[in-house]
Amino acid sequence: MKCDPVWKFLAYPKSLWLFDLVWRDCEKLKVNLQGKALISQLIRSADSISANIDEGYGRGIEHKEYAYYLRVALGSARETRSRYFKARHCLSEEVIRHRISLCNEIISLLVTAIKNHRDHLKRLKLSKP
Repeated sequence: MKCDPVWKFLAYPKSLWLFDLVWRDCEKLKVNLQGKALISQLIRSADSISANIDEGYGRGIEHKEYAYYLRVALGSARETRSRYFKARHCLSEEVIRHRISLCNEIISLLVTAIKNHRDHLKRLKLSKP
């Protein structure tokens, strides 16, 4: 799996790592009622990040659809960050800070990739006769 070109896009392995951390954090969240309420939403939003990056790559990075899937992944990364902020009452400050920082890294990588893809498509359009 790691031979797949999608692994070269740093947001992808980071999003998989984030999902592994979410999985681990859910063990701590399930000990109280408020934490339990966040578990399924946190898993769903974190899973969506890598899933949409993967789907976009699968459809081809030269297509307009690629940016659509990156935007969906971006929304999911923002949602995951928000869910971690809400979980600050159930997880340690150090964990929350780390997870939000990781989400911010992924968000930054996605924003840059979306902009670069849009610029690339514009250049392709201008170069066509």
